[in-house]
Order: sequence, then structure tokens, then C-alpha cells
Amino acid sequence: MAMVTGDHKIKKAAGKEVTDFEKEVAQAMYQIEMSTGTEGAELKPLHIVGARELPVGDSGRKAMIVFVPFNLLNDFRKVERMLIVELEKKFGDYHVVLVAQRTILSKHATRSKRVTGKRPNSRTLTAVHEAILDDLVFPADIVGKRTRFFTDGSKLLTVFLSARDRVQLEAKLPALEAVYAALTTKRVNFEFA
Repeated sequence: MAMVTGDHKIKKAAGKEVTDFEKEVAQAMYQIEMSTGTEGAELKPLHIVGARELPVGDSGRKAMIVFVPFNLLNDFRKVERMLIVELEKKFGDYHVVLVAQRTILSKHATRSKRVTGKRPNSRTLTAVHEAILDDLVFPADIVGKRTRFFTDGSKLLTVFLSARDRVQLEAKLPALEAVYAALTTKRVNFEFA
């Protein structure tokens, strides 16, 4: 009898190779889909486009970034809490975050003859970085932001989250800061308002 795998749970762009870590994440998603009842059924049409791991400080824990297709983001949001809990159970020393795969277009990007006009605002660098920040802290609400400029030219973005989400997110804050820095090369600090 052939072993059933979760290879269909990851769809990479043409020519891109699937890593072993991404295969593990896809297999775990498939197992979650099969083991959990009605919530697992909602995972059936969903797939990921990539996964990445990165270390978080000196704690020995790691962060798992799961990239999902932008057009499936709303469907993932319906089952995000359950999926994150189950993935964190399967991968014990990981903090799991879901981030939509977005495209940044430069100011001078040439458009095809079929697609004309100016660059959409959702494809600017600033808009994509703001959207990544929203993805990281979902379902928490961002209630304020402050950018602090230092004399050496560096910046620190302080993000204020709603206090009602403190219990859920407090342990994950170092991981969220590391993930945001890895994805955007910007420093961020999270606080609760």
C-alpha cells in the first residue's frame, strides 16, 4: 500500500525546488486535515507556496514562516488559529506565523502591453511591509505605530497592539520581531497599549 503524502499541499512556482522543510510542513498540514473533523475539511482546498525557518534570539526556539497564496489568505484566516495551534503541537520548538505571498513592484517596473497604467498602491514597498505586519499579528489589532529615528541613521518602528490580545501574543513577540526583521530588514518593537 502506498503512503499518502501531503505533496499536493505545496505548490511552488515553475522551476522552484521544494525543500525538505517545506515537505515536512505540507505533510503536517495534510495530517491535520485528515485528523481534525470539520475544521480539517476547511483545509482541503488550501495549499501553501513555501515555508521557512529562522532562529529567534538565544532562547533556542525557532520561527516557522508559512507563505500562503495571496488569493487564499481569507480562507486561511478562517482556520488560522486552529492551524497554528496544530502546527505548533507537531513542531514543538517553533512559533508559527502565516504570511501571504505578495509582490512588490518597483517605481520603474515596466508593464506589459496587456497591463497598462500606474503601479497599484498595494504593490508598493510600504504597502507590502504594512500588510506583512498585519499578517504577523493577526487576529490582534494594531492600535498605533511610532517610528523613532536615531542619530546613527537607523529607525525603530514601535507597534502598539490591543491589550486584549496580550495573553495570545506575549510569548510570540520575540519571534514576530525576528520574522519582520528577516522579511523586511526593518527593526520593530511590539508593545501593548
